[in-house]
Amino acid sequence: MQHPSLKITFLGTGTSSGVPMIACDCDVCKSSDKKDKRLRSSVLIETDSTTFVIDTTPDFRYQMLRTNTTKLDAVVFTHPHKDHIAGLDDVRAYNFFSGDPMQLYANELTANAIKKEMHYAFAEHKYPGVPNLILNHIDNDKFLVGNIELQPIKVWHLKMPVLGFRVGDFTYITDANRIDDEEKEKIVGSKILVLNALRIEKHISHFTLSEAVELARELDIPEVYFTHISHQLGKHIDVNSELPRHIQLAYDGLTLEI
Repeated sequence: MQHPSLKITFLGTGTSSGVPMIACDCDVCKSSDKKDKRLRSSVLIETDSTTFVIDTTPDFRYQMLRTNTTKLDAVVFTHPHKDHIAGLDDVRAYNFFSGDPMQLYANELTANAIKKEMHYAFAEHKYPGVPNLILNHIDNDKFLVGNIELQPIKVWHLKMPVLGFRVGDFTYITDANRIDDEEKEKIVGSKILVLNALRIEKHISHFTLSEAVELARELDIPEVYFTHISHQLGKHIDVNSELPRHIQLAYDGLTLEI
């Protein structure tokens, strides 16, 4: 399939607590550098005719306002953790102005969590004004959102299966600490890779900075950005200065075109 040109905007690049973290007075959380201010991790992907987000974080409303995103066709979900689904209720604004339901794409695990979390949106008799949602189940097969084809990539968040996505030459993976060899093959050949890199120290379910660098080198992707970053990783400017030129930390508001 011929992929259309993509514009990718990082809506958030922080871990579940965001940066700065509530009540923390570390140097990173007190930093005045805008690149050290990280909302929860999500990206906006646009073509000339289709716009969707990957995940609706607790910061979703603000993320849509600060990017002036007035049109949204769909939400694609990676997994059911709260920092990736908690903002879903706010899609009702798009329902109101477009008159259309919001198309959601999620695997069975995430779909069940959404139906439980937002039971009122799936009730037989709905209260006026609740979100109007259509839940589309996805697995490992390619699927279309408008004119954009997505290839799911199954990764592991400790024991939880999480979906990464390849869109043309762009691959987005968050909340992972292991990727099976057959799934790595789906990433090979990408021009841009986004990968989670939580902190320096070992973590039970996320890649560390060194693990993310090692995987980026193994996959031999020419342009790599790290996301889902905690305050424990360090200041943006300091970490970037130690990374190879083709591997950098993403930051909120960064836009890429491919």
